[in-house]
Amino acid sequence: MQNLAAVMDDNAGAEQAVEQSTVGDVIVRLLEHWGISHAFGVISIHNMPILDPLGERGNIRFIPARGEAGGLNMADAHARVTGNLGVAFTSTGTAAGNAAGAMVEALTAGSPVMHITGQVKLEHLDRNRAYIHEAPAQMDMLRAVSKAAYRITSPDQLVATMVEAAENALSAPTGPVSIEIPWDVQGMAMAVPAELPALQPRRPAPLEADIDALFERLAKARRPFLMLGGGARGAEEEARALADLGIPVVTTTQGRGILSELHPMSLGAFNCTPQIQALYDSADLMIVAGSRLRGNETWTYKLRLPRPLAVIDVDATADGRTYENDQFLHGDVKAVLAGLVARAQGRLDIDTALASEIAVARDEMQAALRKGLGAYDALVDALQARMPADAAWVRDVTVSNSTWGNRYLRVGHSRAGVHAVGGGIGQGLPMGIGAALGSQDGAVVLSGDGGLNLCLGELATMAEEQPNMVLVLMNDAGYGVIRNIQDVDYGGRKHFSNILVPDFGGIAASLGLRHEKVTSVEDFGAAFDRAKLAGGAAIVEVDMVAIGPYPVRFAGPPKLEK
Repeated sequence: MQNLAAVMDDNAGAEQAVEQSTVGDVIVRLLEHWGISHAFGVISIHNMPILDPLGERGNIRFIPARGEAGGLNMADAHARVTGNLGVAFTSTGTAAGNAAGAMVEALTAGSPVMHITGQVKLEHLDRNRAYIHEAPAQMDMLRAVSKAAYRITSPDQLVATMVEAAENALSAPTGPVSIEIPWDVQGMAMAVPAELPALQPRRPAPLEADIDALFERLAKARRPFLMLGGGARGAEEEARALADLGIPVVTTTQGRGILSELHPMSLGAFNCTPQIQALYDSADLMIVAGSRLRGNETWTYKLRLPRPLAVIDVDATADGRTYENDQFLHGDVKAVLAGLVARAQGRLDIDTALASEIAVARDEMQAALRKGLGAYDALVDALQARMPADAAWVRDVTVSNSTWGNRYLRVGHSRAGVHAVGGGIGQGLPMGIGAALGSQDGAVVLSGDGGLNLCLGELATMAEEQPNMVLVLMNDAGYGVIRNIQDVDYGGRKHFSNILVPDFGGIAASLGLRHEKVTSVEDFGAAFDRAKLAGGAAIVEVDMVAIGPYPVRFAGPPKLEK
């Protein structure tokens, strides 16, 4: 009996040694363990059981966005520039709905974001009682805007579900996930795991036989081309090696920076031009690596791509999705390109005339773009000369981005470019905040006045958090691109595009946010220097009404000339 009593005492002591906490606290510990440095979102009664221990522990910096959409945009951009999980918190119901548009953007861009949202208490869940903050089909909504959606209804589900969701977000093809947790479950007691699990994201390995077959095509080609999309990030060394072997490289907007646009075989992100079409028509092989071949970068799928066409993608459903291909390789782009490099040494016979043709085409395309900038070419040059080497280049959908921001201003590396891939305006400012907090040299953000109107509240976040960022605001007093489209397609009738634009300087002053307006391009460089010199956050507003419009009016995505 004494031995049994001793054993029982030992077991009791062991049970007492197990650290007890709450679901919310363990969530925070998991995120810390996974190297999350920042989280974003809006605090609510339905997420306070998580955000309270997050604040108490003090290891993750929480950025209080002024709206759920902004918080998710911040997490999205932070994920893009760091390559790690972006984390955002919202409340349930309407608040989770507010985040849906930003989740669609993250889904379009393939950003590994974890959206953690609340839910009503368990006793009211799925009973359609119109309980406050309830969305009866919230899981259906989350599934529609996420790579996957999860629900946690008890503490014993927490760790396994969090790990599965995080690994899913980070596994190729990457994308955002949502987790909903009822409010009362967040505060339930649970034991802290003795050992927190590590994440093991998955990337499908290509078949060696497929790489062999692709190399046979490459060995026979004299004028091959390589197109790099965002899915080729991580294959920078391999892309450079293939370009060094004389293979011309063109990138999508998402693929910019994988190969330096100063490399002699780089065509940059010029996709829909007569020069590109002429080069493609002369080619005898195209390898597309990690690109969706989106409509606005292929003349809505009318751009003639070279044949044979080989596509490399981690997403098996990409096979033939946009263009019929002659070979599809399912697997990691880096592994495939590395296999080609290893096989290619001394075995390629590339047409030596390609290098000079690439140089001529690149010069012609850049000259045509600059001609369309008019006086603004000096502004672009001034900005390029001042762009920090490792800064994120973040752009909203605006005329200036569509004309030169997406293609002309060089980015320093493959994670530096951040833009609204889905085409929605009003996401540039919050994305800039998230990117600036994840980038070594902060961020330079390009926005129009129309887009900034949609997210004015996040100027308060910018002022309060003081990220290392300069917001370059191109103000043409309305929806400039819409007015251009109205001129081209609607007889110049300006319905609803001449919107009221606020005094951004006055708003900045009310927030204690540094702001300077320039009315000539010659003054831009000095104003930008002053903004950077002071550190923190600042706005440089460019008065496009005073300077005048671009001589070539941008009126939507490029169209194939008949």
